[in-house]
Amino acid sequence: MASQAVFPQVARAHGHDISFGAPATLPRWLTDDDDTSESERRRTRYRTIFISDLHLGTAGCNATLLLDFLKSHECDTLYLVGDIVDGWALRRGWFWPQSHNDVVRAILKMAKHGTRVIYIPGNHDEHFRDYTGLEFGGIELLDEDIHVTADGRRLLVIHGDQFDNVVLYQRWLAFLGDHAYTLLLKSNRSVNWVRRRFGLPYWSLAAHMKRRVKNAVAFISRFEEALAHAAAERHVDGVVCGHIHCAEIRRFGDITYYNDGDWVESCTALVETADGTLSIIDWAEQHREQTVTARRAPAIVAVPA
Repeated sequence: MASQAVFPQVARAHGHDISFGAPATLPRWLTDDDDTSESERRRTRYRTIFISDLHLGTAGCNATLLLDFLKSHECDTLYLVGDIVDGWALRRGWFWPQSHNDVVRAILKMAKHGTRVIYIPGNHDEHFRDYTGLEFGGIELLDEDIHVTADGRRLLVIHGDQFDNVVLYQRWLAFLGDHAYTLLLKSNRSVNWVRRRFGLPYWSLAAHMKRRVKNAVAFISRFEEALAHAAAERHVDGVVCGHIHCAEIRRFGDITYYNDGDWVESCTALVETADGTLSIIDWAEQHREQTVTARRAPAIVAVPA
């Protein structure tokens, strides 16, 4: 299908009308390559990269770290495992800074240069589910997919909100929780503003709170078990999902559960190497380590000849 864009509502950005709800040609400000002046960097190559829960359109999205990750890696297949654009937040108010444009353009550029990009919508970008089976900008829209690893394992790839009882049966509670979560992320930004003033790396208050709350830990455990059970019923070897913002690789009998995390709290991705090995990359942690290393490095003092 010709390059097309499909979106759920009407918004204005960069002086362009973006039609949400009917196919439209991608605007030039998304597709033009004007970053040719960027110096070439060495990119780590993977067979497959899985990322989810970017929540573009919210202030909580760590677009700077995400863009750095995308520009530092390349792959044969990129899976966008839901909640890429946060339609819930955009309905409350339009927020779309240049850094979010840059992320979208980086993904479109990957598709343009040969990466297979598969977009599996989640609950925050659920309007895209009306257009699964279509393609826009070289990006395939699917409800779910079966990914076959290099070593022959079959993995169900799905966002995961289908197994969240709050989202399914208590939608009002899900929206209420989303508002509370947004407030927590605002606190997260304030904390990290102070940390940057003192030269400290990014740290997620939201992720820290989630790990400490007993009910959240119990919910995550039940969610993981439900996804593993669904994978077993589908007679696959494992499942890859997002949704709960908690990166994890865990075995449930013969099933391996993979969660690629998010780019709001933890800034993580799931990657597959050429031999089929899957692992989690914690991009925020790598930046923290680089910051610590740089601060510990002895200063080089020029000695007069």
